[in-house]
Amino acid sequence: MTNKKVIKEILEWSACILIAVVLAIIVRYFLGTPTIVQQSSMYPTLEQNDRLILNRLYRTIKQAPKRGEIITFEAPEELQIQEINLENPIAKYEEKNGWFEKFTYYVLEIKKESYIKRIIGLPGEHVLIENGKVYINGEELEEPYLQDNVTTTEGTFNDITVPEGYVFVMGDNRGGSKDSREIGCIPIEKIESKVWFRFWPFNKFGGVD
Repeated sequence: MTNKKVIKEILEWSACILIAVVLAIIVRYFLGTPTIVQQSSMYPTLEQNDRLILNRLYRTIKQAPKRGEIITFEAPEELQIQEINLENPIAKYEEKNGWFEKFTYYVLEIKKESYIKRIIGLPGEHVLIENGKVYINGEELEEPYLQDNVTTTEGTFNDITVPEGYVFVMGDNRGGSKDSREIGCIPIEKIESKVWFRFWPFNKFGGVD
């Protein structure tokens, strides 16, 4: 085989690999991707090591969030005491600088941490956590996905109005979830995906509510 043919084959294979990588990135970012549940904050709905398919089209077409949906979102920073503002109960994020840092973090998701929670409060709604229950605009929220006798413990943000462009989220494991009660409301723009279905373990295969 001549050197020209070798170089041609290398270039062709390199082009195929590059195209495959680019397509994989596009599908993962814009359409959907698998993930593994790492924590127990959504127990019993989701358990550690459950394998899920995430619907990224939710973000791509900017679908309006709905109460009860299970979503993933970029994990915010820890709020310090001096940063807590009950009049502006929002999560804190450190924005990335430069195109390379943004690409590796937001697109390739290198060193990026995400949370899985359930949407409880929508923009403009009043959320009150009192006596172990959740009230939305003065009405008790029915939560059939919680285990029997589970109470919602209070946190820093127990009596707030969700700002426009944000959602209030909580884990189903109310006693073991770091969520909007402590970190504040999540910007809709930071929502990455909606949980679509579970493919492992097989005895739980199917959609997740």
